[in-house]
Amino acid sequence: MSLVKLTIKGISYSQTQNGAYALILNEVDGERKLPIVIGAFEAQSIAIALEKEIKPPRPLTHDLFKNFADRFDIVVKQVIIHKLVDGVFYSSIICERDKIEEIIDARTSDAIALALRFNAPIFTYKNILEKAGIYLKSNPLEANTASDADNVLSSPEVFGAEESNQSGETYSKQSLSELIELLEGAVQDEDYEKAAKIRDEISKRES
Repeated sequence: MSLVKLTIKGISYSQTQNGAYALILNEVDGERKLPIVIGAFEAQSIAIALEKEIKPPRPLTHDLFKNFADRFDIVVKQVIIHKLVDGVFYSSIICERDKIEEIIDARTSDAIALALRFNAPIFTYKNILEKAGIYLKSNPLEANTASDADNVLSSPEVFGAEESNQSGETYSKQSLSELIELLEGAVQDEDYEKAAKIRDEISKRES
């Protein structure tokens, strides 16, 4: 079976499952998307890995695994989403140490959180993408979510984007120095969603 490379498009809040998020993976050489429902902690961990400028004051679980692996010269080479059973995706982490390759079973959310930290590529098999891949329309108002995403997604909104208007109004009145101070406080409080919004406002001012 041929492998298809995937990239991370974003994270959406799942309105069908309380406290759950939908990680949206994008086909590199195509337009299909692969939505995978994940928990809030895993969504936060993935979001932090995507936001290179945000550094937690203490290592999260996936950061700890990365530090542990680095200490013992273990490298994550790639992640493969290899099975889909009853709506649950199964993944494997391909690791290497002393030129010996090992395959470790993992939850897909954990595997992707680690892949980001190791800059490792993410793959799935063609038949899985054909079975579970969807086409997300560019305009959320036009998307037929009941059929397109099997009720997993409400719209392809990026993590934290649903409050973007409010956050823009809230932080637009703050000075740049105040925003930097708020960003540092949000990181210290481990409120990474708030930190990402403040960082976006700072980026707008500096662009």
